[in-house]
Amino acid sequence: MHPQRKKRLLLILLVVVGVCVAVALALGALKQNINLFYTPTEIASGMAPQDARIRAGGMVVNGSVKRAPDSLEVIFEVTDGGEQVIISYSGILPDLFREGQGIVALGRLNEDRVLMADEVLAKHDEEYMPPEVAQALEKVEHMKVEGYTPSAN
Repeated sequence: MHPQRKKRLLLILLVVVGVCVAVALALGALKQNINLFYTPTEIASGMAPQDARIRAGGMVVNGSVKRAPDSLEVIFEVTDGGEQVIISYSGILPDLFREGQGIVALGRLNEDRVLMADEVLAKHDEEYMPPEVAQALEKVEHMKVEGYTPSAN
């Protein structure tokens, strides 16, 4: 092979390897920052990964909000109409947070399948519901119509 062609081939191979490494690093960084959405039914059935940052949402169960008297710790339950998940949050809740309203919480599941939330997002007004929550509620309602009931694990 001609020396000029060897240099070109080597240069092309180095560029291809460099692009592959850059793509692999970018995909690895994106994978760590993905927050997948799970419904309470999916969390209760064990589909949501433990110790990975996730988003969970649904309607706050009436009468489930419990506030600690000496701290900002709040524990409440969220449902999608099928199952309920306990969410623990330490901080100031949004002004629009109320029982019976739709919320999305970001956090990690602990070994007891309790979502330890870092952030709680509430709906904007009376007409708004987070898209993921609306789809999850429609899915559960659709399953109830077809006779499906989620099994408790």
